Amino acid sequence: MNPAPGGIVKLPRRRFLYLAASAAALPTASRFARAQAYPVRPVRLIVGFAAGGSTDISARLIAQWLTERLGQSFVVENRPGAGSNIGTEAVINAPADGYTLLVGATANAINATLYQKLNFVFLRDTIPVAGLIRVPNVMEVNLSVPARTVPEFIAYAKANPGKLSMASGGVGAASHMAGELFKAMTGIDMVHVPYRGVAPALADLIGGQVQVMFDTMPNAIEYIKAGKLRALGVTTTMRSAAMPELPTVAEFLPGYESSAWYGVSAPKGTPAEIVEKLNKEIKAGLSDPKLSARFAELGGIPIHGSAAEFGKLIADETEKWGRVVKFAGIKAE
Repeated sequence: MNPAPGGIVKLPRRRFLYLAASAAALPTASRFARAQAYPVRPVRLIVGFAAGGSTDISARLIAQWLTERLGQSFVVENRPGAGSNIGTEAVINAPADGYTLLVGATANAINATLYQKLNFVFLRDTIPVAGLIRVPNVMEVNLSVPARTVPEFIAYAKANPGKLSMASGGVGAASHMAGELFKAMTGIDMVHVPYRGVAPALADLIGGQVQVMFDTMPNAIEYIKAGKLRALGVTTTMRSAAMPELPTVAEFLPGYESSAWYGVSAPKGTPAEIVEKLNKEIKAGLSDPKLSARFAELGGIPIHGSAAEFGKLIADETEKWGRVVKFAGIKAE
């Protein structure tokens, strides 16, 4: 090949076009290779709540599935505190490389308005990966409460304003917000009694120290089946396959809907190819008969769809619960 004047080598046109096309394809090929190789080491799934709760159970189910599918360990790490904000911030501050993920929940949407000063903005600083499940809350009462239906409970509460106590797992918890939405839509007056977690709240509900609670189905279902609590309704718009005989609250209170949801998010900047791979594998899990049956035992309804669709769910829930927080004047402890 003869150099051109000035020492510049002239390439044949066909060779030049081939090399140019190859160079342009390098970034795409590199991204593809990175996604194909991922994960090459263990992945952490951060849960912002203590072990044993609904979020933790959901995280461990999907972690086992991803471990089996992708050949690397997906390890659940519990970082409870500040209504899940501690765990969430740990993920946001982690490298955006797909090796630290958050199993988020309804609390992340609530906290956006509930907490006046956070070191992050959830919608801005994370990217959605995939939804997991929606879980109904169950409106449940102590056996001493005479009401056996939602209308009977509303009538009883209105006849006894301020005399009924409503338990929750803490200020701003999903159980609290479900109750506040119910109060706002019915106009009843109940005293909110926040606990440090669901377990002590359920113990006092069973013991009669408080009268009503809107708890997630996985936490409550065994107590209801054992006859220790009376369920009045589920808070989703459709009845739950786990308790099909139980009506929805919306059957008596049109427009009422409250459900806990769980899903996977990643730090902002996580490569799109990794997000797409995780979304694909999680969706496969939600369609797997064995795993979907495990989620169904929790009363869970799968959240199918793309990462973008899960992102829209988070945004819609953030707006919805923001209105409830402001209406009820709720302040974080």
